[in-house]
Amino acid sequence: METLYFKQLLAGRDFAIGDAAAAQMVNFVYVIGDRAKRECVLVDPAWDVDGLLALIDADGMKLVGALGTHYHPDHIGGSMFGFEVEGLPRLLEKRPVPIHVHRAESHGVRVVTRLSESDLVLHDADDVLSVGDIPIRLLHTPGHTPGSQCFLVADRLVAGDTLFVQGCGRVDLPGGDADEMYRTLTQRLAALADEIVLYPGHDYGDQPAATLGETRRSNYTLRMSTLDDWRRLMGGASQ
Repeated sequence: METLYFKQLLAGRDFAIGDAAAAQMVNFVYVIGDRAKRECVLVDPAWDVDGLLALIDADGMKLVGALGTHYHPDHIGGSMFGFEVEGLPRLLEKRPVPIHVHRAESHGVRVVTRLSESDLVLHDADDVLSVGDIPIRLLHTPGHTPGSQCFLVADRLVAGDTLFVQGCGRVDLPGGDADEMYRTLTQRLAALADEIVLYPGHDYGDQPAATLGETRRSNYTLRMSTLDDWRRLMGGASQ
């Protein structure tokens, strides 16, 4: 039996069923864990905390933490477009577990969720979090936000809004930085092997996941040869 426990869950289909806003946002939430130890973490638990916990409980897994890719409310909860998205505060009411975020994202997370500093475990680039005997490498990938991070586990990259199957995260929102995103895509993630499978934060492509090799061949944001070309592209970005 494979020890790694890994699930990709789509808002509006697998959880938050009947929630029109969640279905429109097409967020992915991920569950990563150790089948043998029966321990797991949630990545970006938002929209329907009770539904997510019910899925974990049905598999007989114990939640031991949550990981945030970045501070935007559709990923961790908070106010968005005039309504409240359920997220980390609700999770802590139900299961008081550590919340793992990048150090540079701590302020943003606390502002949008109203969590306290003591609720968060702060990380730096290349920290490794073990869930049971499963190591998860935390990659600092700024650009969409200052403390955006991706999670590398076995041959899978959980990328949040850093990289989609088609396109990448916006850089025109508060905290976005086009030059940092360029460095993330062309340097920080460039060393990862083509065989690693990309699992994005939203279902924006024609498939929910793809190898990095496939993504590099088809994703226009990975084909910019110069920083000037990239800046021109991002100046008109709409993603």
